[in-house]
Amino acid sequence: MNRRNFLKKSVLYGSAAVFAPSLLSSCAEKNSRHPDIRHNSHKGKMSLSYFSYDLQLRHTFTVSGYSRNTTPDVQVRIDYEGYTGHGEASLPPYLGYTVEGTMSFLERVDLSQFASPFLLEDILSYVDGLADGETPAKAAIDIALHDLIGQLTAQPLYALLGLNPEKVLDTCYTIGIDTPEVVRAKTLECAGLFNVLKVKVGYDGDEEMVRTIREVTDLPLVVDANQGWHDRSEALEKICWLSEQGVRMIEQPMPKESLDDIAWLTQHSPLPVFADESVQRLSDIRSLRGAYTGINIKLMKSTGIREALKMINYARAEGMQVMLGCMTETSCAVTAAASLSPLVDFADLDGNLLISNDLYEGVGLCDGRLCLPNRPGLGLIGLS
Repeated sequence: MNRRNFLKKSVLYGSAAVFAPSLLSSCAEKNSRHPDIRHNSHKGKMSLSYFSYDLQLRHTFTVSGYSRNTTPDVQVRIDYEGYTGHGEASLPPYLGYTVEGTMSFLERVDLSQFASPFLLEDILSYVDGLADGETPAKAAIDIALHDLIGQLTAQPLYALLGLNPEKVLDTCYTIGIDTPEVVRAKTLECAGLFNVLKVKVGYDGDEEMVRTIREVTDLPLVVDANQGWHDRSEALEKICWLSEQGVRMIEQPMPKESLDDIAWLTQHSPLPVFADESVQRLSDIRSLRGAYTGINIKLMKSTGIREALKMINYARAEGMQVMLGCMTETSCAVTAAASLSPLVDFADLDGNLLISNDLYEGVGLCDGRLCLPNRPGLGLIGLS
């Protein structure tokens, strides 16, 4: 029996047999609700299909600058020799990408020229070179390929990456900007499930927001200002006060263009200062050296797992801390990011928990910690 047939039988009679049929049948059922499914099919080769899917938020999501109740999304499938890898492109408006643009990009992708999904470097270099930008679409293909390879080898993604699932982190849960009554209710709803909370600030009511949360819980906090502070001296005063309130780190305190002010703030801050909007891809990190304590990596901005790993290694070489974040996403993309969490210092991977219409069961929550599924690839189970 050759290795290929052995792997097929291992997946058929092993753990994958538990989830693959339910995932594929469930996805087929959900796909039937989306008449705009598009296919780039080539017989006997890898084939790509995709459809749009609006993510419905459980609560209105408000940060410094905007609010929304849905997030556009494109679901991606890559089929090869009877197996299906799953990926997604989450498209929050602030990223500047659209469903139409994402699907137009995916239409250009021809995977039939590659002999197998194991040619990751060749495939993803080709995909990246098709157009500038379109990072969520590129991330969707990257995630689907990693899921597919895991299924073909009957290995969870974390095992393929050589990572220890026991070293996954607590994930913080995000409390968006809202009235004190709503903030109090949201905090009460989640405080018993998580070990760290993330607070959105960056407007006139920052202190009221934090004081309201402190009325309910003394859990450690991380704070994201989403570029909402504009005076560095006032920002430093806020950070000093926040450090007294049990805050562990500050994310993107000032506009990304204010790099000199951010560097000054980082130098004087009692808390680590992380870049978010200031960092997209690997090439951005060099210019941030000395200006931030760490970086927040998101798969939708980095083009996926392959480049995220490079960013983690580069940041570590520069002595920087690393955080993994996400958009509002299904458990597909969140599980992909969570699989990298043993490598980083902070995890903000609650995007699947913020939506009411997840397509999958994937990464779970165990006493506030991320729990990775011990199934091939991403280990997704389709939800009916």
